[in-house]
Amino acid sequence: MTHLESIASSAVRAAIKVKASAIICFTSSGRAARLIAKYRPTMPVISVVIPRLKTNQLRWTFTGAFEARQSLIVRGLFPMLADPRHPAESKSSTNESVLKVALDHGKTSGIIKPHDRVVICQKLGDASVVKIIELED
Repeated sequence: MTHLESIASSAVRAAIKVKASAIICFTSSGRAARLIAKYRPTMPVISVVIPRLKTNQLRWTFTGAFEARQSLIVRGLFPMLADPRHPAESKSSTNESVLKVALDHGKTSGIIKPHDRVVICQKLGDASVVKIIELED
């Protein structure tokens, strides 16, 4: 089992154990979200695709829209594309603002309600992290 697959299975097991209403996965390629969906969790998986900026010294392009579209065919996966414009603050505050947008998206779509638990799978630096949060009102 690869490192990424063990993180994905741990996220699903944690979500089942704490009776989470959703799993939110931050990804740039969509691979982590597809691995989470592979384990067929009973709750929906919100895949937040973080766009990347690429250049070949003549042209600048964003990647991420294709990866989000590809995730539409996976069972139980609800992709959303993060805003490529991020504030000029630290990277952790950028992650928190994208998480807030993902939680708001889950609330408006009816997946997440007040006082629900949500499992978050993300990469912080070189480490992969599985967090469990409980929402307030």
